[in-house]
Amino acid sequence: MNMPATSEGRRKIRLGDLLVENGIISGKQLEEALSVQKRTGNKLGRTLIEMGVISEDALLNFLSRQLNIPLVDLRHYRFNSELLHRLPETAARRFRCIMLAEQDDGYLVGMADPTDIFAQDEITRLVGKPVLAAVVREADLLRTFDTVYRRTEEISDLAEELGQELAESDFDVAQLAASDEVTDAPVVKLLRSLFEDAVQVSASDIHIEPDENALRIRQRIDGVLQEQVMKEKRIANAVVLRLKLMAGLNISEKRLPQDGRFNIKVKNKSIDVRLSTMPIQHGESVVMRLLDQSTGILDLLHLGMPPDILAHLRRILRHPSGMVLVTGPTGSGKTTTLYAALQELNVPDRKIITVEDPVEYRLPRINQVQVNPRIGLEFATVLRAALRQDPDVILVGEMRDQETAEIGLRAAMTGHLVLSTLHTNDAISTADRLLDMGAQGFLLASSLRAIIAQRLVRRVCEFCAEAHVPDAHQASWMRTVLGDGADFSRLRHGRGCTHCNNTGYRGRIGVHEYLEPDEAMLTALRRSRMDEFARAARANPLYRPLMRVALDYALEGRTSVDEAQRLAAEVEVH
Repeated sequence: MNMPATSEGRRKIRLGDLLVENGIISGKQLEEALSVQKRTGNKLGRTLIEMGVISEDALLNFLSRQLNIPLVDLRHYRFNSELLHRLPETAARRFRCIMLAEQDDGYLVGMADPTDIFAQDEITRLVGKPVLAAVVREADLLRTFDTVYRRTEEISDLAEELGQELAESDFDVAQLAASDEVTDAPVVKLLRSLFEDAVQVSASDIHIEPDENALRIRQRIDGVLQEQVMKEKRIANAVVLRLKLMAGLNISEKRLPQDGRFNIKVKNKSIDVRLSTMPIQHGESVVMRLLDQSTGILDLLHLGMPPDILAHLRRILRHPSGMVLVTGPTGSGKTTTLYAALQELNVPDRKIITVEDPVEYRLPRINQVQVNPRIGLEFATVLRAALRQDPDVILVGEMRDQETAEIGLRAAMTGHLVLSTLHTNDAISTADRLLDMGAQGFLLASSLRAIIAQRLVRRVCEFCAEAHVPDAHQASWMRTVLGDGADFSRLRHGRGCTHCNNTGYRGRIGVHEYLEPDEAMLTALRRSRMDEFARAARANPLYRPLMRVALDYALEGRTSVDEAQRLAAEVEVH
């Protein structure tokens, strides 16, 4: 895509005058915008958009026509990683620009403000070739920075630097890792880059795993691990020691697992890090769960629950007593759902106590207790004490044993609203699991208000989504579940792009299965007849199994058929 380098493209361009001359805005609107611009310091184009004088699309199309330059949609652009890094990230962010393509007469550079001649001159100086401007949306550009400027190369370089320092130095590894002399030590810079990269791509966990001849760093993004392998295996001890110090753990103990936590600030975000170490064959494995405290907790409205389930759940939460259970495997979003429910219940006239292991998010006005088995502070012990604290609502992190389950059920029966989780496969098997744990059928029937089973499936990336035609196997499976009249016209999948790290997915969405016991189910519970309970549950008009909900999301284009099939296989296997 060649662009003529006209003299008009190089002279100082007064955007306001151009807009007035072409009748896009009035002289009075320009004066008002210039006045606002003086106060805010924003560029004129951004000021006009924020004032509502002109839409961003209208402004960008005008600039594209007026300056005879292309308008590029970054959401669907395939970037060249090598070309991108010819312009340093600091300069790209400063000048609001990004390298798009190399042409015979220079570099095509996407710019939020293509009228900025000073920026074009600086970029030309930095890259050593003429700059041919293209106009891009600023919001898309800022999002793109976080996805294309990953820290993987920087992490590898710092790992190599740390490896060389360890090889050349006479200092003990523990001294290097524990040194407080500073922030420019290679191990500190390496960890800083590692955390920045993880936060940039919204990773939920970081795994650090020493192997025989390498160090593996893996990040869990949208539920899937992505790996980076470094040959500098000897740096593992220095990295683990520094992390142990940050978490206040015993650095001399390498034979036993340890748990700790610390808080760090990354990109103006407060990140709570839960750290777990475990001795393995070639050293110590470290897994860190990252919790972004600065984003706040999702409320029920933003969990992605279908409106009918949300309405029923809110009605149940208004009850003064009873038990609400959220079930699913580890990493299925149970805690997020429970905290969203607590947000809704957290008002001055309610006393709320939580019993957790660990306390993940700190909430105002709520009394949160961290269990500590080493000193006898078990779930059941704390739960008994909590009942003497005059609570209205109790959250139990997990129903782990018969004692905890029975105390929770009796509390729900005697005027308390109890929220908790269980590791079960679906909503129907939850009651069976409680009976297996020793809970009595009449207690369940008297206390159980609702069960929500949930999973997380990956969302189709909106930047590279395209229509999907199912293959014969997929079509056959969907017709078996939905019937022959199923409409496949809105199926989508992601072809893979820079924004989703070529996975085709970006973000996740909850799949919820809601079960509210009716009279037939309660009768079955009182008799402890799980076969009758299951039949009554499946006959309930509110009940939609997880697999069917996931498939509905696929038919709407929110997730892919592959993800729906993956969830179905997971549910069936268990």
